[in-house]
Amino acid sequence: MLKRRWSRAVWLVLPPMTASCAVSLPPSAEPPRLILPASVTTPCVLERLPETPTLADLEVAYMERGERLVACENARASAVATLMAERALQDRWRGEADARRRTLIRP
Repeated sequence: MLKRRWSRAVWLVLPPMTASCAVSLPPSAEPPRLILPASVTTPCVLERLPETPTLADLEVAYMERGERLVACENARASAVATLMAERALQDRWRGEADARRRTLIRP
């Protein structure tokens, strides 16, 4: 019985093919995302004065406007803090993913 030449070469080709499948990269996952608080996504509404304001209207509007400005500034600061935390998490996630890829490609 004649043996074909390729049947001898199969034993040389199979181990590298199997090894290359063993070190293939795992399926990629999505980077982490944070959920913004509801106060951040609602628009800031500032009070307006009536058509003919009195001194009492001016004082009340001044106080309410100050409160709303402080609330809007706190919401903005919360949004910025959430964004910066999310970016830090994503940077760390990408660094860990790159490290995993390097260890899988170069044993």
